[in-house]
Amino acid sequence: MWGDAAYSGQHAVIRQHAPKAKSFIQTKAHRHRPLSEEERTKNRTKSKVRAKVEHAFLVIKRIFGWAKVRYRGLAKNTHWLQISCGLANLYMVRRRLLAGT
Repeated sequence: MWGDAAYSGQHAVIRQHAPKAKSFIQTKAHRHRPLSEEERTKNRTKSKVRAKVEHAFLVIKRIFGWAKVRYRGLAKNTHWLQISCGLANLYMVRRRLLAGT
């Protein structure tokens, strides 16, 4: 389970729904207890992984306009989402694909 510091208080709920899931939720700093250098390093590593995953959602939502669903019915929306995911993958590697020509 990956998440930012906003999910740090949700360990019990996550354990209830997914008891075998590993928690990679970032550590949250508190008012009188700042993060140690080790915790900051771990948070930085976790955020690098999350940024790679969330970049695809940025492309789908902002560039392809998937902020709201377009059609009525699950079938059409599912097809549109699958097409958007495929196009987002191509969009993110477009420089590497064009460099190969």
